[in-house]
Amino acid sequence: MADINVLNNKFEKSGSLSTDVNLDAEVISAPSVHQVVKATLASRRQGNACTKNRAKVRGGGAKPFKQKGTGRARQGSSRSPLMVGGGVVFGPTPRDYTQSVNKKMMKKAIQSILADKYQAGKLFVVETLESNGKTKDMFKTLSERNLLPGLVVTESRDSMAIRATKNIRNAKSMAVEGFSVYEAVKFENLIIEKAALEKLLGKLG
Repeated sequence: MADINVLNNKFEKSGSLSTDVNLDAEVISAPSVHQVVKATLASRRQGNACTKNRAKVRGGGAKPFKQKGTGRARQGSSRSPLMVGGGVVFGPTPRDYTQSVNKKMMKKAIQSILADKYQAGKLFVVETLESNGKTKDMFKTLSERNLLPGLVVTESRDSMAIRATKNIRNAKSMAVEGFSVYEAVKFENLIIEKAALEKLLGKLG
């Protein structure tokens, strides 16, 4: 059970949000967060590095030189990995680096990151993040309140706050549907709309 302060547009306390989700320090699971972050970074890898083995290198049908009498080691193909211009032994081929994370571990990681921000006083819940879409105004709002670096999470992906935060160097914004544990770890402060936090907490219940 936790009571989270809710702020208005001026970042002044206007109420509180009660939740049955445990946000105490003992629920923080560093291994779960690490596993989810690791899986997130792995899924971003392209995995399109490709080399040709001796079967894929063009040519090499003729024996490069006679079997005996040259003093050299015998060779059957000029595309052997031992020859210049030959294939590559055990070279990289296209592969999928995606790692699967089960729902239980994902929930544990989200709960851990919320608990960590809450315990550190870095979780700021705002009723609604109103913005005119201008980066200058959003930067002023966040910097004056020492909320940078910060991750801004909104309920809707069409929110103007997302647009206003895009070009701020030490900030990032996203809708709650695409909430990323990795991004939450990356940024010190978490600024989230009340409705968005309720959705996150609803997934954990």
